[in-house]
Amino acid sequence: MKAIEIKDGIYWVGAIDWAVRDFHGYVTPNGTTYNNYLIMDDEITLVDTVKHDFAEIGLANVRSLVDFSKIRNLVVNHVENDHMGALGIFMDLMPQATIYTTGRGKQGMERFFDISRWNIKVVKTGDELNIGRYTLQFIETPMLHWPDSMMTYVKEARLLISQDAFGQHLATTARFDDEFIECASHAELEDSVIDYYANILMPFGRLIKSKIKQIQELGLEIDMIAPDHGIIWRKEPMRPLEMYLEMADGKASLRVAIIYDTMWHSTEIMTQPIMQGIKDEGVDCKVIKLRATPMSVAIKEFWKSRGILVGSPTLNNEVFPSVAEFITHLRGLRPSNRIAGAFGSYGWGGGAVKWLYNEFQNMKLDMMEPGIQIQYRPSDEDEKKCYDFGREFAKAVKEYHKNFE
Repeated sequence: MKAIEIKDGIYWVGAIDWAVRDFHGYVTPNGTTYNNYLIMDDEITLVDTVKHDFAEIGLANVRSLVDFSKIRNLVVNHVENDHMGALGIFMDLMPQATIYTTGRGKQGMERFFDISRWNIKVVKTGDELNIGRYTLQFIETPMLHWPDSMMTYVKEARLLISQDAFGQHLATTARFDDEFIECASHAELEDSVIDYYANILMPFGRLIKSKIKQIQELGLEIDMIAPDHGIIWRKEPMRPLEMYLEMADGKASLRVAIIYDTMWHSTEIMTQPIMQGIKDEGVDCKVIKLRATPMSVAIKEFWKSRGILVGSPTLNNEVFPSVAEFITHLRGLRPSNRIAGAFGSYGWGGGAVKWLYNEFQNMKLDMMEPGIQIQYRPSDEDEKKCYDFGREFAKAVKEYHKNFE
């Protein structure tokens, strides 16, 4: 897509990646964008670059507005490859430009490029750069989601260029939230925000709350948020902040996610009466088979649910490999404010259910114990036990959910 003016003299000059389906470990079925922004002012300033594979598109968008020899500043909000991959190519065309980044941003650049030829200025929260009619204010946001991360606020435009925060992996011709909602839906947009948060930012809830508080204390007037991925928020600029605060507080629906895998269908058979018991207790339920579902979708469904039941057959006295992979992903995301339980089947010796409860304990999740395990194929009596287990777990989830209402 061609360059698009998002504010007076401020342009989106990024690239759309329609084809990407895997993004540092999780599935992106809707592709993504690599957003960067050009500010046409007395000192022309570029904010971020693009992924290396899309350098030619990014270069063409900038060239449609200005010759690279006239660009005076380059702000690097984040040194991850999808934003900084083309940095060397851009700097070859604009060696006169001064780079503004955090101290850790500079350290990151040193690992990828020969920066001895570049003029780099390290900035901190509150530092400002006047480029003419616009003033840029920098806000460090370490671990949102890398140590180098920062945001750039364009004061007079009331524009927050928010780096990866508030973004979504969406490849779309719509550049703004109102355009996307018109051609898709509000629910789809917000689900994309949840998906992004759950798979990338879940561990940083406390930090997110403190950073949003800092933004509020700085008194920033915001009527547009422009992230580095997905659509730009102009109709509801404060909605992503509201959503992040809700998610940082552990917001979840009164529902249960049953996430399982199976070897010879015995564990799979158990999911049906468990699900029915949960439903009959008046709690919504989602059933997810791991080998039939992208890991990122399972993580998102976990995040949306107040309760989680993990099911696994026993293999070699331990958990099934795909379930172990899910737990590994979940453990790294440091979940909280969820109640968990486990179920599974076994042949001659159990182990999976015990393994799962040990993992829940290590993650400091609240738990309903004991779980339920069935030998070989569930009998009618076993299925009745599964149904009762589902009802009891649903009761526990309802009681637990009251703490967050």
